Amino acid sequence: MISDKFYLCHYHARKLNIMKSTILAIFLFIGCFSISINGQSYRKTTTPEYIEQYKDLAIKEMKRVGIPASITMAQGILESGSGNSTLARKSNNHFGIKCHSDWKGKRVYHNDDAKGECFRKYKTVYESYIDHSEFLVGKSRYASLFDLKITDYKGWSKGLKKAGYATDPKYAHRLIDIIEKHKLYLLDENKSWKKPATDYGDDNFVVTTYNTHVIDYNNGVKYIRVEEGDTFASVSEEFGLRPWELFHYNDLDEGANIQAFRYIYIQGKKGKAHNKHQFHTVKEGETLHKIAHKYGIKMSKLLKFNRLEKGTKVKAGDKLNLRKKKKK
Repeated sequence: MISDKFYLCHYHARKLNIMKSTILAIFLFIGCFSISINGQSYRKTTTPEYIEQYKDLAIKEMKRVGIPASITMAQGILESGSGNSTLARKSNNHFGIKCHSDWKGKRVYHNDDAKGECFRKYKTVYESYIDHSEFLVGKSRYASLFDLKITDYKGWSKGLKKAGYATDPKYAHRLIDIIEKHKLYLLDENKSWKKPATDYGDDNFVVTTYNTHVIDYNNGVKYIRVEEGDTFASVSEEFGLRPWELFHYNDLDEGANIQAFRYIYIQGKKGKAHNKHQFHTVKEGETLHKIAHKYGIKMSKLLKFNRLEKGTKVKAGDKLNLRKKKKK
């Protein structure tokens, strides 16, 4: 299974002699939590955020197939680094499940126990959670786990390690530690969760699809890459936004086609560009909208900085201010 970067960083930092190596420890933790993806800064999802995002899905899977929600959540946290691992972000694989001979879906290759091992690739995180359930239910070596009580997270943790889910000798301990630290055992007790009203029973429940897009950051502003089939309505629903908000965040008129863009912002852009970008020299074919989009700044601010009116066309070679107003 995929190693958890956070645990490795925490383990090595803890091993340092803090009295003698305080500075080194600080830089180690900074290195662990600073990520750059395709040149864009990315703030790691925290474990509480990950739990909040996927706990309801874990509970529904518990009701459907009998895997404790605490176990599903703890494995997701450990195997994906709370959704921050490369495998999770690029392939939606949150449980480190390898291909195996019976896998017919898409594949990706990563170095794990051996070089270039094959891992399952999913279209959505939702599919990863479902496949995790089917994987445990479908393998005979995990059959005895389903005889345990749903609240026996310690028995499940030890049973997963014994059955060979992971090669880490401390795998069971890690799962138990995560469950107890974040009180995930409360999910198994299901005190706050109510069964959906339905005439069809648990076999026909509908699972809500959670965020399927990877969230990146540009100038500290969240954005997603537009995928085939996306619409402003579908993205708004996915992130709990009202349709007009997306148009506003991206300086677009209602009726714009989302497929015309490579990426869109899902929160308001900043009032100025990053301090590394003081100016921009216009290239052939660029528009003010494209430039504002590129640097994650509001169109109104870009116009103000450069003393321009809405609708103004720029030409190649023009130099635009990105952080302060031009002098008269």
